[in-house]
Amino acid sequence: MTKFLLVLLIFLLTGCSSSETTENTNTQTSRLSAIEENISLENFLNVTSEQTPSPTPFTPVQLATYSTKIYTKTEERQNNVRIACEELNGTTVAPGETFSFTETLGPANPEEGYQKAETFDVDGEIIQEYGGGKCQISSTLYNAVLAVPTLTVVERHEHSNDVPYVEEGKDAAVSYGSVDLKFRNDNSYTIRIDASCTEDDITVSIYQIEK
Repeated sequence: MTKFLLVLLIFLLTGCSSSETTENTNTQTSRLSAIEENISLENFLNVTSEQTPSPTPFTPVQLATYSTKIYTKTEERQNNVRIACEELNGTTVAPGETFSFTETLGPANPEEGYQKAETFDVDGEIIQEYGGGKCQISSTLYNAVLAVPTLTVVERHEHSNDVPYVEEGKDAAVSYGSVDLKFRNDNSYTIRIDASCTEDDITVSIYQIEK
């Protein structure tokens, strides 16, 4: 009887130990599988990230720039020049698109902040008109356009009198609903027009902004 109890006790102890060992082994195996799975997923994400890098943004390329001296520095003309530059600045022209100066800037209305300043009438006489000074911006732009062979001038008109801020024959008169400066972008990429002014100068630059 004593031997029987001893054998039973050994069996029970051995069985419990075996069960716990198996359970611990299974738990460790599950944890190892989870760790391996996480490592594999992390490696996959890293490889995917390396294979599909973010595109490098295109740096704008200056195609041309042109500046003119402001010859009449009245407060009204300076005001009109500033407004016109702000309206032109940042304008983009897509491939094959034709740019229109008057359509882009619109009429020179007092509601837009424009004031009366010197300009020429059709007979070349100096008159006071809302937006006087806008033609210097269009003429500055025209000379920048001439420096880019892949921009084709579609419409351009000379003033009825000589202007002092560009060479003869290099001006571009504009008047909403009458005469305009137009050019076509014959490039395969979009361009941007930047315009700025100080009390002394007007500068217009043309940039390639995409490949």
